[in-house]
Amino acid sequence: MKNSINYLTLIAVALLLVFSITSCNKKAEETKEAVIEPTFNLANAKAEIVAANKEFKLFFAAADSIGLANLYTQDAKFMNNGAPAVTGRENIQSALSGIMKSGISSINLVTVDVWGMENLITEEGELSLFVDEAIVYQGKYIVLWKKVDGEWKLFRDIFNSNLPAE
Repeated sequence: MKNSINYLTLIAVALLLVFSITSCNKKAEETKEAVIEPTFNLANAKAEIVAANKEFKLFFAAADSIGLANLYTQDAKFMNNGAPAVTGRENIQSALSGIMKSGISSINLVTVDVWGMENLITEEGELSLFVDEAIVYQGKYIVLWKKVDGEWKLFRDIFNSNLPAE
């Protein structure tokens, strides 16, 4: 009788070990399957921002304030150097039109860095404004880009001059 109890105990322990080992392996396999790769890629977002800046430059060179304004969100803010903030796409269109009518013929934008997440990206950059071929303004900017209907739009746009205040 004592041998049969030891034999049953040994079988029970063996079965317990087999079940615990296989259940641990199943959990490891389930964990591997549950890992979801992130859909957001900052390098891809940066490339999209750089492409949007190229579009911005083309609209600016064409003196197309409507095209430029459409790159902004409806509730965007444009914060020009030495001027009050302008809110809303229509007001931004008017401000950009005024800049172009002042003789500024083109703009150059250089993205220095971007950081952020899936729906909001912050861009740090450098800008130059031109009248014909002559640089008339150099500065830096910060733009907060917002993803709207799958497209990056300017949500907050602030820039200022590299020259010291007079």
